[in-house]
Amino acid sequence: MTGRPAAGPVTASAAARFARAALARLVSAAAVLAGAATLVFVALRLVPGDPVSVLLGPSNAGSPAVRAEIRREYGFDLPVAEQYARYLGRLVTGDLGESYQLQRPVWALIGDQLVPTLHLASAALVLAVLLAVLSAVATAGRRPGLRALASVAELVAASTPAYWVGIVLLTAFSFRLPLFPVAGADGFAALVLPAVTLALPLTGVMAQVLREGLEAALAQPFVVTARARGVGQWAVRLRHALRHAALPLLTLTGWLTGSLIGGAVLVETVFGRPGIGSLVLQAVTAKDMPVVIGVVLLSALVFVVLSTVVDLLYPVVDPRLRSA
Repeated sequence: MTGRPAAGPVTASAAARFARAALARLVSAAAVLAGAATLVFVALRLVPGDPVSVLLGPSNAGSPAVRAEIRREYGFDLPVAEQYARYLGRLVTGDLGESYQLQRPVWALIGDQLVPTLHLASAALVLAVLLAVLSAVATAGRRPGLRALASVAELVAASTPAYWVGIVLLTAFSFRLPLFPVAGADGFAALVLPAVTLALPLTGVMAQVLREGLEAALAQPFVVTARARGVGQWAVRLRHALRHAALPLLTLTGWLTGSLIGGAVLVETVFGRPGIGSLVLQAVTAKDMPVVIGVVLLSALVFVVLSTVVDLLYPVVDPRLRSA
């Protein structure tokens, strides 16, 4: 009876804290997207070249009257401040405009190429997490020589450019040993080398962070208690220490996943895969600015969504955070 009257105020207070946190997250997400949109707008104004020439095509044939009409239709003749305001207004409504070169809505172009990129990014992320967990669990707290060897391998993997890794893998496993196709996206075999190329740099960073967390967790009293109850070495690491060490890895995974689209652009170009990479390469080469803007904003949106998901997963991974 004494505890029941306090339930209402406590629940209301928790709801208010949740509402404030949700509002802060929405404001932060809007700020990130607005900042990305502004940076893209400024950067594209600094790029040399005339968008009217892109719209006219390779011949660039057009009378002054035609060129003036195109400038008026697309708003290129307006002051920069007014162009920026119209640009933000279209983005708020979800309108990314049409491709200068292909004359199709940007969302449609991105949607056509997004699925292969998502397949590649998802496979690379799963592979990177599995390799990082395996390396960290197998070497944390072990002999210094084994730990040093693993750290050197991870440092090399993290610091090697993805395109160089892809070229080496192509040379070894497509040209010398014809085990995997050189290009394309047909079947599982065509996904292996690109996924490994994109995953290795992520694995190097994740494994080092997770190993530090595991070694700190293995020094905690609960590990001594678990071992005293007869729990095996691998069970202690996987069932007890790994969960306590997972929060830094979870944070890092959310941050790195947001950069997977950028890495996929290079990897898809090296392996000749369809996806966002070929679309971006074509748009940058042709100075197709609406497509470039769309891909950059998509990357920012992915980063915001993943950051939110990571925040929601913290209490799931570490029950100590639920009461907080």
